[in-house]
Amino acid sequence: MRRTKLPIPSPEQRTELDRHIKGYFDFLRLEKGVSTHTDASYRFDLKKYRDFLLKHDVHSPAQITPSHVSGFIQALHPSGLSARTIARTLSAVRGFHRYLVGEGLHDDDPTQEIDAPKRTKPLPGVLTIAEVEAILGQPDSRKTLGLRDRAILEVLYATGVRVSELTGLTQMNLKFEEALVLVFGKGAKERLVPIGHSAMDWVRKYQRHGRVHLAKPDKSYDILFLNFRGGKLSRAAIRDMVEKYATMAGVKKEVHPHTFRHSFATHLLEGGADLRAVQEMLGHADIATTQIYTHIDREYLKEVHRSFHPRA
Repeated sequence: MRRTKLPIPSPEQRTELDRHIKGYFDFLRLEKGVSTHTDASYRFDLKKYRDFLLKHDVHSPAQITPSHVSGFIQALHPSGLSARTIARTLSAVRGFHRYLVGEGLHDDDPTQEIDAPKRTKPLPGVLTIAEVEAILGQPDSRKTLGLRDRAILEVLYATGVRVSELTGLTQMNLKFEEALVLVFGKGAKERLVPIGHSAMDWVRKYQRHGRVHLAKPDKSYDILFLNFRGGKLSRAAIRDMVEKYATMAGVKKEVHPHTFRHSFATHLLEGGADLRAVQEMLGHADIATTQIYTHIDREYLKEVHRSFHPRA
């Protein structure tokens, strides 16, 4: 099948694309009031798009087809750009074509059927069991604050609670006779989370020998973990504390309170825990959110397959 040759563009057509791109940026600045940062990003992205189109003898928006747009997106992949950057570039191109349609300058939007590249969800940082134990062993439990810190680290790892949930714990939330903790999560949703004997023992020690020295009348109320003034600990204070003990333990990874949550979930799944049970413990509304923690299991299964399957 013979391809129809496009007519050689006239000098007027050669500047048409540039005129419309300029009009789009006038529209963004005057009508949409976009930030300087967004304006600069879109200019950078649309310059690449313009250069690609001119290279393919496209000088007018009327000539642009979905094939041109998909070809442009494909051309970005070998340059090593991340999926996020490519998606942003496509967003700039989409905005340009929607502007053209909205202003009656073009009948069709060639980006309508073009899908953005899927962004891979970054895997959460996970500690090994040995690294967790090394961090847990750092606080000086002979001191009041060290005892408190050890109890906090034990609870973070034993329950997988979010740091905001941990700071909100009260002594009434401890259901130790049933080895459970009542946690108030996102959207004021409550859930019961199992807690192990080690964490319960350290919390009891803290209550008997640590909290009693930190508590202040009319200030501490029933808050479980207190700062040195007798008030509620901030999330920043717990983050700094976790980072300090990870450094002391010689752990080279970036470690935050959420790292204990990731490690809690991953270690449970590695041990054979049911995904829906872990979902319940983490307080995830959607099981898809929990599935990110199965990455180590998948890698292990692939390794087993590679090692033992006769046709691997």
